[in-house]
Amino acid sequence: MTPDILNQHLAKTLSRGRVAATAPAGCPDISLYLFDPAVLEGPISHDEAQAVVADPAYWSFCWASGQVLAGYILANPHVVRGETVLDFGSGSGIVAIAAAMAGAQEAIACDTDPAALDAAAANARLNGVKVSLCDDWSARPDCIGVVTAADVLYDPENHPLLSVFRRAAPRVLLADSRMRDLGDAHYREQVVIQARTWPDLHEFEEFNRVRIYSAGEGQPDK
Repeated sequence: MTPDILNQHLAKTLSRGRVAATAPAGCPDISLYLFDPAVLEGPISHDEAQAVVADPAYWSFCWASGQVLAGYILANPHVVRGETVLDFGSGSGIVAIAAAMAGAQEAIACDTDPAALDAAAANARLNGVKVSLCDDWSARPDCIGVVTAADVLYDPENHPLLSVFRRAAPRVLLADSRMRDLGDAHYREQVVIQARTWPDLHEFEEFNRVRIYSAGEGQPDK
């Protein structure tokens, strides 16, 4: 997978869009092909703005929670080493890539967006690791040892995922910057870390405080 494919995906919503290899500030050990803000010299047309809002290329940004969870895995490789790890809503693939780098037996990027899966494959290659791709949660392998997810609780309708994840694997690692209380006692907060979306979208400061939670057996200590 090459960055040319990713540029083609971006062009569907922003004709001037392109990616560039960059290392997010919140996880500088991993490089990613992300949206290149240099293309935004000059105003975006009305049609371009409408297209971006209607079908945003989430995979072309590395959100704060993804950076923090990837960094946490790299700093605590024992939480994924030797396991089959599935990263739900993988986006750019940074968390799956971190799991592969940390010694996971298999790292799976799971996302319903074909462009995100292309991004995960390209970014894995950029970092010299292999990730498997899954476009349907219900078609996941049976042997998942760890489920990871970052910023998937932005919609209240997604909150049942907390129990879905726990039923799917012995351990869950979750990062979120939107909810201060998950409302599920099975999840223990491990750490709170500051990070910003990369490239920076200048979000509210409250969305830059990322909490990492762990659920399931073998809970890591705080």
